[in-house]
Parts: sequence; C-alpha cells; structure tokens
Amino acid sequence: MCLGIPGQVVRMLEGYGDQLALVDVAGENRKVNIGMLADGVTVGPGDWIVIHMGFAMEKVDKAGADSAMAGLEMMGRPRPE
Repeated sequence: MCLGIPGQVVRMLEGYGDQLALVDVAGENRKVNIGMLADGVTVGPGDWIVIHMGFAMEKVDKAGADSAMAGLEMMGRPRPE
C-alpha cells in the first residue's frame, strides 16, 4: 500500500473523461482523479481508495482504509471526529 489518505467514493462526476470522482476524505468532499488506477480497476459509490496528491493510487477495502489512516495517525495526524 502506498502512503496516502483514504477516502470513500461518493459519486462519479460526469465529463472529465470519466476520470473524476467525488470522494469523502475525512468528512470533506474532494474531487479525485481516478485515471492512475491500474487497468481494469473500477470504482463506484461506496468504494474506498487511497489518495496521493489528488490522484487515486489504489483501491482498498475498509480494512485497508483503516490501516492507511492508522499509519497517518502514527505520524501524528489525528483522526477526524
């Protein structure tokens, strides 16, 4: 797993070559480019991804998202409430 921030896909955004998703990141919606995911990897509402610099780097399950957040917490970033 890469170092990044986990987020949950809220919905896909129209246009943009079908490469933008609206993602809930720690309670705030962000536009994230999913174009760098491996070929054949698809995402949709409810899916978890790991984000680095505005790009989805990896699709993960809830446990993977929790693990990514735990890694950030170990480096001093508090979990959002």
